[in-house]
Amino acid sequence: MVVGTGARWLAGAVVVTCVALVGPSAPGGALAARPLPPDAVRDVVPNRVMTWNICNPCNDSGFNVGRAAEIAEFAPQVIALQEACVRDVEAIRDHLENLHGLVYHVEYGSVLTSWNRCGGVPWNPGGYGQAVLSAAPMTDRVQVEYPEGGSEDRGYMAVTTEVDGRPVRVFATHLAQRQQAEVRALQARVLAAAVAPHERAIVLGDFNAEPTTPELREMWALAEDGDPQCHPSASGGGACEPTTDWMSKFDYTFVRGIAPLDQGVHLSEYSDHNLVHTDLDLARPHTTRTAE
Repeated sequence: MVVGTGARWLAGAVVVTCVALVGPSAPGGALAARPLPPDAVRDVVPNRVMTWNICNPCNDSGFNVGRAAEIAEFAPQVIALQEACVRDVEAIRDHLENLHGLVYHVEYGSVLTSWNRCGGVPWNPGGYGQAVLSAAPMTDRVQVEYPEGGSEDRGYMAVTTEVDGRPVRVFATHLAQRQQAEVRALQARVLAAAVAPHERAIVLGDFNAEPTTPELREMWALAEDGDPQCHPSASGGGACEPTTDWMSKFDYTFVRGIAPLDQGVHLSEYSDHNLVHTDLDLARPHTTRTAE
């Protein structure tokens, strides 16, 4: 059934009213839909991308409303989510539109179906893996499951979409758990081979590896991080801002043929990973990495 614009507006108004009346609904009294800061972005930033492992299991009442509010605060053009259940992503996208007026297309890169992780019913469990949200339409979606997944199926997805007014290939991935370096090395090799043919690409995801680890060498040979000061030789990787609750740099915006301008890392109460957003200049293809 196709819902008219008026009906969707009314549904959004009802959601806003209900949230205002209910108030705190997340554990610990956190506001389920806290007001955005006065300087929050009110429309998508066309050259901004974001990566965020939203954590599973880290879900409770109000979490998806809160996640949407945190995303809306920075309003990226493209968002890559890891450890994402399809139903949670659907809810986040709806909240972004109904509560914040930000409209995104979505593509999924689920690598498994899991009733324990994503709910549903035993005969129709929810999909789990990556997802990409983009303010512009996406085409040429590719989903690949790594031949070696480690303790859990892992993979990458890729789409072509628009960032900074230009078409670009965007990859989203989640590599094997941190204790499984040999598996991650194999996965990174597969991913690097897929990225290499593209003169201009953005790779977003949770790599479960510090910048100096051997398994990331092939990615560093192809691309740089969204933080121009972050690379393996920068004081042993110490110049790279941590992106997790355990103070590790695991989440990356690898860019190839694109100049990174600025990066922000923001602590979140809704995940054990921080939200990472990066502003890019696709008109400047040369590297901005500090000379080594």
